[in-house]
Amino acid sequence: MKRRTLLGAATLGAMATPALGSGIARAADPGPSVTLKGTTTLDSQAIFFVSYDGLVNNNSFQKNGLLTYKGYQYATWYTSTGNAVVARRVTGGSTWATVTLAHVLKASDSHNVISMGVSKVDGRLHLTMDSHSNGYFYVKSIAGLLDNPSTTSWTSSVFGAVQTSMDGLPLTSQFTYPQFISRPDGKLQLSYRVGISGNGRNAIAEYDGSSWTDLGEWSSSTGTYTSSHGSSTARNMYLHGIDYDVNGRLHSFFTWREQNAAVMCNSGGITNHDTGYVYSTDLGRTWLNDAGTVVGTTGTSDTVAVTDSGLVVDSLNPDHSLMNQESQFTDSAGLPHAIISYVPGRFGQCTTDYVSDRTANGRAFHLCKNSSGTWTKTEIPVALDSSQRTKLILDTYDNAYAIFPYGRIAGASKSSGYTDWTLLYDGSTLNAFGEVVIDELRARSDNVLAFMYQEKSSGTTPSALHVVEFALPA
Repeated sequence: MKRRTLLGAATLGAMATPALGSGIARAADPGPSVTLKGTTTLDSQAIFFVSYDGLVNNNSFQKNGLLTYKGYQYATWYTSTGNAVVARRVTGGSTWATVTLAHVLKASDSHNVISMGVSKVDGRLHLTMDSHSNGYFYVKSIAGLLDNPSTTSWTSSVFGAVQTSMDGLPLTSQFTYPQFISRPDGKLQLSYRVGISGNGRNAIAEYDGSSWTDLGEWSSSTGTYTSSHGSSTARNMYLHGIDYDVNGRLHSFFTWREQNAAVMCNSGGITNHDTGYVYSTDLGRTWLNDAGTVVGTTGTSDTVAVTDSGLVVDSLNPDHSLMNQESQFTDSAGLPHAIISYVPGRFGQCTTDYVSDRTANGRAFHLCKNSSGTWTKTEIPVALDSSQRTKLILDTYDNAYAIFPYGRIAGASKSSGYTDWTLLYDGSTLNAFGEVVIDELRARSDNVLAFMYQEKSSGTTPSALHVVEFALPA
């Protein structure tokens, strides 16, 4: 199988020469910086159990577990008894008001996150909860709740009944990884996976202010992938995210996970390989590769497949414990950026235990496309010290920030072409367990980096859940 690779497999010292991002940074533009503003407590006794190396309240692939809209910030989590809670506060305020929803976590599985979305067309807050390749739970608020927060009471009466469909639309009985996306026109979309790990497909549903429609699947699990060790005929496309840019283009980075372990050098690794990229200019109906060639149409038999050409923007075989569902962001010109992480070849060409090998030798890389259309990649000089994921945001000046496990923050300037990555905050005072959940909308609207994190604990002893905020360059 041949596929056009835009950026070849990189090892230290063999990376593409970085170039400036979109446009030219003005001399007066500040570089990256973070200034601690404060921390608030959401729950002093949030549920705690480690599953798949993560926590159900702080799995960084949640979109969104924390968000800001029209001057209020919203957060959601499970309490020590497993009750689903949604809270709000005036942005920057010290007090959170909480509402307990009529749902209790059904399984001790860190995949079973709560995700929130905003339908701007009617001012509703939407939530999906508690699913890993099985049935899900959905609830939405009354219309106008988010448009008039100061005059609308925050009580259970503003939320409808918990449903096991999207207002009667069932979607799938194998539902995982909900991610809400606000369309540029104010309608709401829901990205989700159909199927199971190693044999799943991505799909999109859409809410127009009155009802939900299932647009269908847009990625394929079929086709043959062959490594130097063996072949696989089934897989799952794991998204790093799915986001509209300022121009209305929909972007998604991804990795493939193969079902057959024969593609790896050792069964203790993980079958993830390659970083791919697709985009859509018609609200997720058709998907194009980086060269602008259509490679899939949502809801048809022609979906994005591992055998399609032009998908891979960073080539990597399955022997380096590449992480799935890492992070992505778009800059002020609509150019895509991503964080990927794996064990570089200088530490060996075969990982044998992906958790311990990533913890010992894993590194994160910033991958972006510049205004000339070139993909560049830079290793961030901060050891992962974790098997988990790193998040990415950009500030008003398009400086980049990587938020590592334990709440560590590194930054790089646009003016350097994102080559001057430096640790800005070491996270040592947080006592954070691992991954954090970013408020992506707060960064864009208020020049504030806010993230939710949970304190370390052991066994099933509950621990405190917090939101911390940092001022970004204004």
